[in-house]
Amino acid sequence: QVQLVESGGGLVQAGGSLRLSCTASGRTFSRNYMGWFRQAPGKEREFVAAIRWSDGNTYYEDSVKDRFTISRDNAKNSVTVYLQMNSLNPEDTAVYYCAGGALPTFRSTYDYWGQGTQVTVSS
Repeated sequence: QVQLVESGGGLVQAGGSLRLSCTASGRTFSRNYMGWFRQAPGKEREFVAAIRWSDGNTYYEDSVKDRFTISRDNAKNSVTVYLQMNSLNPEDTAVYYCAGGALPTFRSTYDYWGQGTQVTVSS
């Protein structure tokens, strides 16, 4: 059984920063892409960022492109992905989910999901 566990969420003021982490545990886990999605109240879950595990190539949703950075820990036997979030604004408030999947931006191709971590940005 593979589990993805996120951490690092919290409450921050507008303009501040947070760093989310996601670690896979359990049996050997391998997916082409690791991604971050978010879901605000009353809205659909949306793509935020993804990283191709093989070479570190990254993908971003337009509204976060210059503010968020996704990275990975490529150490042996480790599957950890990070999301550094800078210049946060209240529109970034959501539950953030880590996921593993086959294609970078298509939510339907992600088949492993974490439980989510709340990010709240106050104005």
